[in-house]
Amino acid sequence: MDVEMEALEKNNTWELVTLPIGKKPVGCKWVYTVKYKADGSIERYKARLVAKGFTQTYGVDYLETFAPVAKMNTIRVILSLAANYGWNLEQFDVKNAFLHGDLEEEIYMEIPSGYSRDVAANTVCKLKKALYGLKQSPHAWFGRFTKVMTSLGYKQSQGDHTLFFKHSNSRGVTMLLVYVDDII
Repeated sequence: MDVEMEALEKNNTWELVTLPIGKKPVGCKWVYTVKYKADGSIERYKARLVAKGFTQTYGVDYLETFAPVAKMNTIRVILSLAANYGWNLEQFDVKNAFLHGDLEEEIYMEIPSGYSRDVAANTVCKLKKALYGLKQSPHAWFGRFTKVMTSLGYKQSQGDHTLFFKHSNSRGVTMLLVYVDDII
């Protein structure tokens, strides 16, 4: 829990504020998992803070909810091109992807259990960054990812918005295909 809390604070995920009148905070809870190695032995224990997004109201707390999912035909074409032209393929899993999304909406969350600072009554977390469990987290992360990729010179495909490509004289074509928080 301490490692996750440090990461959230380092990421500037929220700021402590007094709950404004008329606003309702979203709850949160800790989810614990055990990560195993390939041989079945325990690799590590993991704690993740998850917002209770099921309490959010459409039109009040969020507007967009989609997760970026590549079209199957696009995946097939990329894999076929890679096989036919001998291209290198790499797969990436973006660690804590949703925590990097910037929130546009004003979301307040209850103080997580185990929070070590002394806080006054009626103090809540005003979220600046997306958190797992929020309805808009996948959309917020993909919006930030798109901004970063276009700033690096990648173009977004019009046929499949999860496909990004970049032409270079020295490297040829680089393509990135996003499937939620995985990239090929």
